[in-house]
Amino acid sequence: MTKFIFDLDGTITKCETLPLIASHFKVEEKINELTKATVAGQVPFIESFIRRVYILGKLPASEINDLLSGVETYAKVVEFIQQHKENCSIATGNLDCWIEKLAGKIGCEYFCSSGKVKKDNVVKLTNILKKEDIVRRYKDEGYRVVFIGDGNNDVEAMRMADVAIASGLTHSPALGAISVANYLVLNEVALCRQLNQLL
Repeated sequence: MTKFIFDLDGTITKCETLPLIASHFKVEEKINELTKATVAGQVPFIESFIRRVYILGKLPASEINDLLSGVETYAKVVEFIQQHKENCSIATGNLDCWIEKLAGKIGCEYFCSSGKVKKDNVVKLTNILKKEDIVRRYKDEGYRVVFIGDGNNDVEAMRMADVAIASGLTHSPALGAISVANYLVLNEVALCRQLNQLL
């Protein structure tokens, strides 16, 4: 039995969601600096994520949830997921209170970071998802795990997976992701072809 685990941002969605939130609420300068430093590997992902949530957590969580529910996704990728729901999961560092509606539209199980919400603001991070933990869980259950991701925060999960696909649908995958990948795909048709071959 094969389990496909997808990163969310830039893999299923056509954009990175944190910069989108930042732009919508006009706090993009702070977030963009952090995002660039994180992508370049200058700031560890966990630290960067905590700092970004600290900035964005002051914004209304319900409004972010609504905003992200309208994010454009790769239709063929979502179609694959919906046709094989029992074989597919999403693993994202993103917060539960922000992506609930978006994940609901995609329609498979998902694992994410979580935060404590008070008066519609994130007041505390309660869990930061380690994607490799989800890979380990399914491997322990006897699944062959295929991980599809594009960022530095996907590298450990990709390394641990039986098959790793570096996705270049939205932007070039991080060099770390490419270095551990079995396959590199640069468009949606190629990704779906690869997924179907691995079914």
